[in-house]
Amino acid sequence: MSGAQAPASRDAAPSILRRLASMLYESLLLFGVAFIGTWTFQFAAGTLVIEGWRMRLLQLFLLALFAAYFLWCWLRSGQTLAMKTWRIRLVAKDGHGRLAPGAALLRFIYAVLLVPTLAGIFWALVDRDRQFLHDRLAGSLLVPVP
Repeated sequence: MSGAQAPASRDAAPSILRRLASMLYESLLLFGVAFIGTWTFQFAAGTLVIEGWRMRLLQLFLLALFAAYFLWCWLRSGQTLAMKTWRIRLVAKDGHGRLAPGAALLRFIYAVLLVPTLAGIFWALVDRDRQFLHDRLAGSLLVPVP
């Protein structure tokens, strides 16, 4: 591909419903990742009861596991399994290039902070490109895959 393309337009963004469906599917996949990660942590800790500082350590471990999953998928192909299923790709703000590692990490951090508050989701209703707030802040775009 030669020449720079303009960023994806408002009409090119996947629908909010489609992105929310992808997020729901992603949460089911993350439940499995968390289950296996917790089991592995408990095995390594030598106990089924995790409390106190070990609970904080488990939470950090799971956060790192989630980050590794998302960053690996986004940097490799721009898609997680849920995004592949719902035909959505994460690209750089130019609309077609791969996301840089720093931008992918920023997107993950912003998503962890904003998605639970729903502020980042509702932002898409007023955003000119219908992008989530964490995408706007990280310089990334969600685009449909034909």
